Amino acid sequence: MNKVLLTGRLTRDPEMRSLASGKSVTQFSVATNEYAGGREKAEYHNIVTWDRLAEICGQFLGKAQQVAIEGRLQTRSWDDDRGVRHWKTEVVASHVEMLSGRRKKDYEAESAAQALETQAETNGFASVDSSEPIAEEVAAA
Repeated sequence: MNKVLLTGRLTRDPEMRSLASGKSVTQFSVATNEYAGGREKAEYHNIVTWDRLAEICGQFLGKAQQVAIEGRLQTRSWDDDRGVRHWKTEVVASHVEMLSGRRKKDYEAESAAQALETQAETNGFASVDSSEPIAEEVAAA
């Protein structure tokens, strides 16, 4: 049986791209910690997601976010321009669960929007209430 279960943190933002076939693929790495003999050792795992899961990971995951991943190991090999053989082992994820809530960028965007709203209010601009009719709508009625 080829099954991998990991829980760790993203070491960088996911890189998403679309292939010529129209499929989406996202790659990122996850750091996990192992505690042995009273010492902590980090391991780094390359993760690949495909199709809709790739789109979701590319949109919602960010660096340092904690995730749980279920998938399988896959080893690829290729020859470079000089004829040297390379090998890469990665986890092809079938399920990704976000464990740490919204990503940092979402909090930054929300706080920036609140700062702009506060600045507008201090400069005498009232906040817009969508339940009140706009002046042009009132004049036309």
